[in-house]
Amino acid sequence: MTKGDNRELPYPSGWFFLALSRELSPGRVLTRRLAGEDVVLYRTDDGTPYAVHPYCPHLGAHFGAGGTVEGRNLVCPFHHFAFGPDGICVGTPDGRPPRARVEHHTIRERNGMVFGWYAPDGTAPTWEAPETAPPGVAPVGQWSVEVHAPAQELPENACDYRHLPVVHHVTLRELDPPKAEGPYLRYRLRLGPARPAALRRFQVDHSFLMAGPGCLRVEAALPRLGLVTYLWALHTPTAPGHTLLTIASACSGIRSSRPAGTSPLHHAVARGLLLSASRKALQDVTIWNAKRYEPRPRLAPGDEAIGLYRHWVRQFYPPP
Repeated sequence: MTKGDNRELPYPSGWFFLALSRELSPGRVLTRRLAGEDVVLYRTDDGTPYAVHPYCPHLGAHFGAGGTVEGRNLVCPFHHFAFGPDGICVGTPDGRPPRARVEHHTIRERNGMVFGWYAPDGTAPTWEAPETAPPGVAPVGQWSVEVHAPAQELPENACDYRHLPVVHHVTLRELDPPKAEGPYLRYRLRLGPARPAALRRFQVDHSFLMAGPGCLRVEAALPRLGLVTYLWALHTPTAPGHTLLTIASACSGIRSSRPAGTSPLHHAVARGLLLSASRKALQDVTIWNAKRYEPRPRLAPGDEAIGLYRHWVRQFYPPP
């Protein structure tokens, strides 16, 4: 089987998932991949997260390969040159620091997740990363898989209603059609299992929010159980035609003062949701890894949501 060349789509601009907040404990140094380059994340002792370009300007050591955090400084593993929160070299083990600086990435911490800003031309953020759930709601687990598809294709899948009953055996009804609000896209669907037939009556309303091409959040209320579930599909472009898909989940009470995920019920529901969503995602991954991107798809009646999504997503690319 020959696959089409997905590299015709450039990287889009936007906020892209880099790590869960709990992965980045004080003193921890992590390496993540974004738009073909490594990003080094670390958290200082005052709890502030930072993201920098990976190589020390002294002699090019990779901060993610043995770098450490001392107080508020990132320390190179090669010669122990220390760099402050502003990126400036502030010390060496044996003398005056050189005039050197590490370049930073712009990041935001939202709902227990760290997002990094990327723009092909290197410009500053043109919109703000939103909170996609109430304060205190954060993922209790995550699942990731590398996909051979451009980042644009993955959130588009959520607007492809036609594939849901075919691939995932899900019934659906559109409650509110997709509505573009600048860099955000919102819509509501009523979803339920298509089989076995005895379960078809169990339908739940789902609210979808896309925050650029990098983040899709699905919120569903379960009033009979007094619960609200949150599912995030996070799409991080890692290389031309390749995207890291991360799925994360959380659960909270509709009316509860307890933090989300702290009760055994909340934790169990979130874990069950993550397991179900990852299984469904693998069904899509099989198709994504073999399909090609169609820049001018022949849409049929009923594909209006895809057409609207394609129009909306253009804003995240440089002008042709």
